[in-house]
Amino acid sequence: MARDGWDTRRLPDLSGRRYLITGSTRGLGYFASEQLVAAGAHVIMTGRHPKRLAAAHAAVERRVTDAAADDWSPEPGTVETLLLDTSNFGSIRAAAATARARGPLHGVLLNAGIVHPPKQRQTAGGHELVFATNVLGHFSLAGELLQNLAVVGGRMVWLGSMSTAMGATDPTDPELVEGYTPWRAYVQSKVATTVLGLEADRRLRAAGVPASSVVAHPGYSISGRSPGVRGVNEPARFKRFVDNLQTPISQSKQSGAHSLVRALVDPEIEGGQFVGPRFIVHGTPRRATPVRLTRDPALGARLWEYCENATRVRWPFEKAARARRRFR
Repeated sequence: MARDGWDTRRLPDLSGRRYLITGSTRGLGYFASEQLVAAGAHVIMTGRHPKRLAAAHAAVERRVTDAAADDWSPEPGTVETLLLDTSNFGSIRAAAATARARGPLHGVLLNAGIVHPPKQRQTAGGHELVFATNVLGHFSLAGELLQNLAVVGGRMVWLGSMSTAMGATDPTDPELVEGYTPWRAYVQSKVATTVLGLEADRRLRAAGVPASSVVAHPGYSISGRSPGVRGVNEPARFKRFVDNLQTPISQSKQSGAHSLVRALVDPEIEGGQFVGPRFIVHGTPRRATPVRLTRDPALGARLWEYCENATRVRWPFEKAARARRRFR
C-alpha cells in the first residue's frame, strides 16, 4: 500500500460511475479502461479505428472477467465504444453529441495523443498535428462535455509528461510555425496540456462549476514491459528485449495507468493537483508538483485564449454552474 493509503490493487468500488477515456485502444488508455471496469465502472472507450476499438473492447471484457473469477474484485463494470479522433474537430463534435445524450459522466480521461509524429505535420484543418491531437482536441472535447461532468460533480484529467521537466520553455509559438522538431512538438504539447489542466480548474472554481480538473503523468511507461494483450499490446521479441534493458528507469503501461486512474477516481485528489509516480519515472502514484512554468496563470490565460480561437469552442461555464441544480 502507498504511504498515503492509496492501493493500486484495490480501487474504490466504482459501481454506478461512468467514465470516458480517449485513446483507449492502446497503451495507457487501454490499461486505464481495464482497471476502471475491474472496479465496477462503466467505461466509454474511444479511438479512431473501429477494428482496434472492437479488439480493445473484447480484451477488456475477457481479461476483467477472467481476473474477477479468481480475485477480490467487485462485480465487473461494463464497456461501450465510441469513434473519436481528437485531431479532427468534426469527429469531436459528433462524438461529444453522442456522449452527451448518454448521460452524466463522473470522469473524462484526456489521454489520446501522439508521441512520435508521423511525416504529415498538419491536420486537414491546417493545425500542427501533435498540438491538434494532444491539446486542441482535448480542449474542445472537455468543453463539449463540461455539463455532463458538472451534473454529478465529475472530474477531467489531462495527460501531462515528465518531459516537461526536461527543458520546457514558454510556448510562444504553440503550433511551431518556426523551429519545428518532433521532440519539441511533443514536449510543447505536454507543457500546454499541463498549463490548460491547471487553468481549467482555476476557471471552474471562479465560475462556481461543480467539476474539477487534474493533471497526471505516467512516468516512463513502455510497451515492452507491459502485459501482452491480443489485439492491443503485442510487442515483438526484440522490442521486449530492448525495453527490459531499461527496467531500472521504466515501468509498464499498466503501471503507468495507475497515476491516471488515481487522478480520475481518488476522492482525496483535489482540483488543480498534479499526480505522478513516486520516483518520477516509475512507482506508486502520488501528489507531485508540476514545473514552475506550467503554474503561471498569465501563461494559462494566454493559452486558453489561443485554444478558444483555434477551436471556436467557448466552455459553457454559466450553464455548467446551473447544471447540477437542474439535475437534482
